Amino acid sequence: MEVTSAIHVKRISQDPQDQIGDSVLVLQCPDERKRIHRAVWGPLNQTIVSGGEDAVIRFWDTETGKLLKETDEEVGHRKTITSLCKAADDSHFLTGSLDKTAKLWDMRTLTLIKTYTTTGVPVNAVAMSPLLNHVVLGGGQDASAVTTTDHCAGKFEAKFYDKILQEEISGVKGHFGPINALAFNPDGKSFSSGGEDGYVRLHHLDSDYFNIKI
Repeated sequence: MEVTSAIHVKRISQDPQDQIGDSVLVLQCPDERKRIHRAVWGPLNQTIVSGGEDAVIRFWDTETGKLLKETDEEVGHRKTITSLCKAADDSHFLTGSLDKTAKLWDMRTLTLIKTYTTTGVPVNAVAMSPLLNHVVLGGGQDASAVTTTDHCAGKFEAKFYDKILQEEISGVKGHFGPINALAFNPDGKSFSSGGEDGYVRLHHLDSDYFNIKI
């Protein structure tokens, strides 16, 4: 639509009329034609972490709007970053990409900590358990590339990985289209997934899950 790709910070107010003013802060992507897909606050709201179509993760200063750090091609994603979520303590964050990997990063230094590789499936959504050292990746092949007779062909599963060992430990099936959203219940005992099949699924984790050993 010829609109510059940017992050807009808005002030939230109880007065609806106060929410339509100018942005408090506008952060423009260096490549203005590349979409920014995700942005989250860094520690103490002093930074904003973003990722998007150009596969680069960036740290922005929320006071000045200055670009502080960004990933390089050697350690960063190779294709579009689709998802980004942070740990509850703001110490690290997780990104997912169409390059079929998810990566765990240090929130303060942007140092790569871990890489999780899927079995040939683009990663559209990521989530971290607040209870165990587990990460969950969701995705699947594009619907146009999957036969209508076999929904398993698209690998529409939520895959669990050990956060430390980077090994796949389990998977949850159910969707008939790519998974585009994942979120854990704050108690870590259930999680939800949303897919292109039009369904939101709520998954309650049984006792066997909490006794998984690698």
